[in-house]
Parts: sequence; structure tokens; C-alpha cells
Amino acid sequence: MTKSKLSGIQSAYDKEDDGDVIIKDQPSPRPKDAATLILLRPAGTSAEVLMGKRSGRHSFMPDKYVFPGGRVDPHDGRIPAATEPHQKSAEKLAIGTRRKPRAFALTAIRETFEETGLIVGKPDQTAPALKVHKDWQTFFAQNAMPSLAGLRFIGRAITPPYRPKRFDARFFMADARDALIDDRPPVDGAELSDLQWVTLGDAMALDLPNVTRFMLEEIKERVANPRRQPSPPLLRWTRTGHKVSRL
Repeated sequence: MTKSKLSGIQSAYDKEDDGDVIIKDQPSPRPKDAATLILLRPAGTSAEVLMGKRSGRHSFMPDKYVFPGGRVDPHDGRIPAATEPHQKSAEKLAIGTRRKPRAFALTAIRETFEETGLIVGKPDQTAPALKVHKDWQTFFAQNAMPSLAGLRFIGRAITPPYRPKRFDARFFMADARDALIDDRPPVDGAELSDLQWVTLGDAMALDLPNVTRFMLEEIKERVANPRRQPSPPLLRWTRTGHKVSRL
């Protein structure tokens, strides 16, 4: 990605007038670790991604179209898996955190299951008998084990200050044909509605948070140039403004 392109994206990232809820009469909360999964599938010469609409009742990104995802829970890193993260992804995920890299991938899988009903994993008839945290019991009851090898870490973004909720989010990308256990359709839930597969072009026309728009641009580059896999970008706020760097 060229320097000029980075500058253009940086100026459009997380502006205070983009519809976000802004608070300045209290200290900004500390960002919580989070993870997001971007599922892709072929669509002609391009690709489709799975997106859903957040409830208007949310204080964080209300009514925006986003990818499935959410906050990392302490037990996520201890959940057994059929496969472990790709080595390069694990190395990048380990930067600047004490958490195990696998925790972020497992969170992305759990949140995707909770918000869409889709299972990123491998069939395993012994899974229901395993003792896992209650938040994972329904997943394992599907005769499935989470599989992390197909997830690629493609970006990290830290919510700017003055928001009622802040996250240090890791974004993953996965080919739905390989990652999903079957071809069941996504199901709307309390967190996300209007779940749909949309082309990369159509997705850009939705009401999106700027960070989501940025990650879509990352995906478009990777789809257009599959042999070129740039290092994950890091989007963060500093005293001199928003910065974009590469991990």
C-alpha cells in the first residue's frame, strides 16, 4: 500500500462527526481486547463477505453494518481446538499483548457462532463429551471442534478516545468454503440482524464504521493480489492524530 493511499485512509478513519457517540465529560475507558471474523466466498471475479446490522440500541456503532465479532473472554484461550493458528498470524498476534494468540482466533469463532449460527470448525463426534466453559458448550454440542488454521490475521484497530466503549480489535479473514463446517445459512440474532452475503463493491455502499471500510479495502487488495499478503495494519490514536502502521 502506497504512502499516499495510507494517508487518504488515515484521514477518513474514525472521525468524530461520523455518527459515533462521543463523550468528553469523563475519562475514556481502557480498550478491551476483541476479535472479528471476515468470512469470504467467491462471487464471479470478486468475492462476497458476510455482514450484519448492529442494533440501534447499542451505544457502540448503532445501526452500522459490521462483521461478526466481540470481546475476548478469559476462558477463550484455554478452549481445545482441532487446529492451531497459522504461524505467521500467531507471531503478529503476539505483538503488544500478553494473551495467547489463539485466544483471539477462538473469540472470533465463538462470536461468529453466537451471532450468526455458523460453525468455523471440524467435525468431531467426541466434542460434546469434552468439559468446556459454558459459553462454548452449545458450539461443542454440534459435534464440532473449532479450527484456527484457516484464519488469517489481517489487521488491528484500537477505538479512539471519547467513545463510550473502546476495543483493541484483531481482524481475521477466512475462506468460508474451507472454514465453515457446512453450508447452512446465517441466522439473525440479538446482536446482528439482516445478515447477508454482499459483494465487496456492494458492501462499501452500506452504512459502515470507518474501520470496517478500511478493512474492506484491505480485503479487496488481498483478493485482487492473492500472492501479495502485506503485514497487518495497526490503526491507533496518538496525541498527533490517527496513525496507520504495519505490524
